[in-house]
Amino acid sequence: MKNLILLLSLFLCGTLSVKSQKSMDIYSYQSGEFKIILLSEAQQNASPGILIGTTPEMLAKYVPGGTFPNAMNAFVVQGKGKNILIDTGLGIKLFENLKSVGLQPGDIDVILITHMHGDHIGGLIQNGEVMFPSVQLYIPQPEHDYWMSDDEMYQVPENSRMSFTNARNVIRQYGNRLHLFEPNKLEDITMEILPGIKPIAAYGHTPGHTVYLLESGNSRFLVWGDLTHAMAIQMPYPEIAVTYDVNPELAIESREAILKYVKDYRIPIAGMHIAFPGMGKIITGEEEGYKFIEF
Repeated sequence: MKNLILLLSLFLCGTLSVKSQKSMDIYSYQSGEFKIILLSEAQQNASPGILIGTTPEMLAKYVPGGTFPNAMNAFVVQGKGKNILIDTGLGIKLFENLKSVGLQPGDIDVILITHMHGDHIGGLIQNGEVMFPSVQLYIPQPEHDYWMSDDEMYQVPENSRMSFTNARNVIRQYGNRLHLFEPNKLEDITMEILPGIKPIAAYGHTPGHTVYLLESGNSRFLVWGDLTHAMAIQMPYPEIAVTYDVNPELAIESREAILKYVKDYRIPIAGMHIAFPGMGKIITGEEEGYKFIEF
């Protein structure tokens, strides 16, 4: 629990206020056979201090109050006979939120991980205990390789290596139920890891950051993980990165490509750091870039 509290305090660094209301914890959307359910741990306002590449003019126009909406979300996907959890947040409200939608940890068949930052894997292990003892856990191969690399770990300051320790602990404790895979490239989305679910590489935020495309009949829906952290400014200006990005340039490239893809094909999206309801659609911006329309 101490590690979870530390991770939460680090994540909320620069946050001025947190709104965590029950009415803003749960939201659902139907896409073909799939029901996508928001499980939110926090609704918050974040500081532009996490942004890379802004100008005073950008901030004055799109962050006039000095903060922007942000959140910490996970999502349940129900369909094709399975309960699938995409990321687990820090795990602080995960189990309460699951109970609110009639689920227990044992009801979750599969967990898909977008990447292994603490606010995405924190619910997998708590107080040394595996919280989903029967689940099948899917992690992108490049993500696994990054966090298991001693060379990568020793490139970060010693006081930042806890993230590597936590990721390795997850990999070790879920090892016999761990599935590694190579995500599809955006230009060739063919491989399914589960019926109707296709992983797509969106590298940059981390070396293996992966988004998940849900397909059911003529309906499609994309859960895009940490493709964005600051919708207010990364929609009109996708070239704005964040300090959490391992490779900001590659993160920008991935964001620009996927934004164009979901806009062109009119695919609704959900994101782990999009404020309630955490889902919506992307259209062309009225002046710059793109615009997000929440559901």
